[in-house]
Parts: sequence; C-alpha cells; structure tokens
Amino acid sequence: MSYELIGITVLWLFLFFYLLLGSIDFGAGFFSYYSLLTGQRHIINNIIERYLAPMWELTNVFLIFFVVGLVGFFPDSAYYYGTALLIPGSLGIILIAIRGSYYAFSMYGSRNNRIFMLLYGLSGLLIPAALSTVLTISEGGYIFVENGIVNFQFTRLFTDVYPYAVIVLALVSVLYISAMFLTYYANRAQDKPALEIVRKYALSWSLPTILASLFVFYAIRGHNVEHYNNMVANGWMFALSFLFFVVAVYCVWRRRHYGLSFIAVILQFGFAWFGYGKAHLPYLLYPYLTIEEHFTNATMGATLVTVFMLGLLFLIPSLYLLLRLFLFDTNYVKGKHSKPKY
Repeated sequence: MSYELIGITVLWLFLFFYLLLGSIDFGAGFFSYYSLLTGQRHIINNIIERYLAPMWELTNVFLIFFVVGLVGFFPDSAYYYGTALLIPGSLGIILIAIRGSYYAFSMYGSRNNRIFMLLYGLSGLLIPAALSTVLTISEGGYIFVENGIVNFQFTRLFTDVYPYAVIVLALVSVLYISAMFLTYYANRAQDKPALEIVRKYALSWSLPTILASLFVFYAIRGHNVEHYNNMVANGWMFALSFLFFVVAVYCVWRRRHYGLSFIAVILQFGFAWFGYGKAHLPYLLYPYLTIEEHFTNATMGATLVTVFMLGLLFLIPSLYLLLRLFLFDTNYVKGKHSKPKY
C-alpha cells in the first residue's frame, strides 16, 4: 500500500472517530436544550452530563489531527480550500468556542441559563452543518481554477440541491447517533424514565436518517456522475450499512440488546463512511486535487505516516481507558460517583 493511500486512510479514520464522538456530543447538547423546552430536562439531564463530563475535551482532538494531517500530507489542499472554507471554517471555530465557553461557565453555576442553553443547543446543529460544507465542496462544481487563480463560486453553494442534501443528512445523523447512544447509556444506568424519552428520540430520527441518505444519493447523481457511479460500484458497502441500520432500529424497537444496537450503529456509519470515501478516491477536490499528484514528498510522507499511526495508537487506548474508567464504570454510570467537572 502506498504512503498516500495509508495517509488518506488514517485521516479518514480520524474523521470517522470525530463523526461518532462529535455526533453524540452535538446531539446531546440539542436534546438537553429541547428537554428544557419540554420540561423533561430533569429526567434526561443526568444521563447527558455523565457522558459529556469526561468526553467533551477529547472529541476535538480527532478533528485537529485531521486538519493538521490534511495540510501535512497534501499541502496544496490549503491553497485550494483556503478561500472556500474561510466562512464555514470560521463559523465552525466560533461555534466550537461557544460550546467550550458553555462547559467553562457551567462550572460557575450558569449551566441552567436559558441563553447559554440556547447557544449550546443550536451550536450542536450548526457545527455539523458548517463542517459538512467541506464534503460538499470536495465534489467539485464550486471551485474553478483560471490562470492559476482559485475562484470560489460562493452563490452557487446556496443554489444547488446537493449542499442542502448533505446538510440535512449531517443534521439528522447527529441526532440519530446521539439518541441511539443515549438510549444504550440510559439502559446501562438502569434509568427507565430517561430511557423511555431517549428511546423515542432514537426511533423518531431513524427514518429521517435513511430518507436523508437516499436524498444524498439522488442529489449526487445530478452533481457528480463519476462519484455516483463509483458509489454504485461499491454498493455492497452501503447495502451492509442499511442492514446494520435495520438491526439497530429493530433492537431499540423491541427494547432489547441496546449495546448490540449501538455497535450496529457504528458499523452502519462505518460502512457508509468508508464506502463514500472509497468512491471519492483518488480525488480530494474534484477534479483538481488527487492523492497521488498532490501528496507531499516521500520523506515527509513516511514521517507523517509514522507520526499519525503512533498518534492513532495512542488515542485509541486513551479513549478506551476513558470509557472504561469513567463512562462505563458501573458506579459512575449510575451516578454513584461524583461527576468530573467540566
């Protein structure tokens, strides 16, 4: 396997971890605010806080690794994407800062402030919407190079169907993944009132997730036929993704095997995520950037592959220990241990 293929695979894996952890985080924030509006926050808030308390600081590490690695492995990506991502990237950074501020201010008793809660809940939806713009732009049609100058067609981003399809999928996926995890976590905590609420959330967002996925397939067919054909050629990965979706929803619907259900969710998005990534190769930005032609030099590539592989080998055990010692500790999950401070 070539260095460029190893590099993009490792980066895609980092982004997948961010997809999972970030979705649980963002969705939990939205559900926390929504429960405040519906008067149910006192029922599910403890479950949400037990997850967020030890996890929120780790989530963004995977995103930072991806961004740094993307520029390191493929230096030209900064030149092509720089202008296009100025607005959504800046918005994403601001929203992430807002969430960090919420965690910080919550230490001083401001976590029940409705304004803070509103910003916290909305940021959980706006961050994935902003970051999903990267995938939209990578499909081509919005960046054009003329005489060596990169031109970004900003207005076209708001007039095409495809960007909206990606944003809708990002939003419903965040809520679906988060609700599925919280369902499993509430069951692990033996918190039946919270379980009933988050279980309804999980079932409610399951069908919109599949419909949004089909919407993306439809939209990409009209936007980038080559990528669509590659996705069809790798259709077995998306078929497996749908199969695991059925398993996940069936378990929740039958009120059993919630752990198996969330494992099925991970596999559902894993096959869809890597199926999409495989179909997108060799392009980082269609049709200008490819992983072969715009990879860094061999020496730097070998060094970066080694560093990022070591980083991955360090982060995964760290994540496991964090889950083992805090999140899934029998006493902690039931609220018998004092919660870590934000």
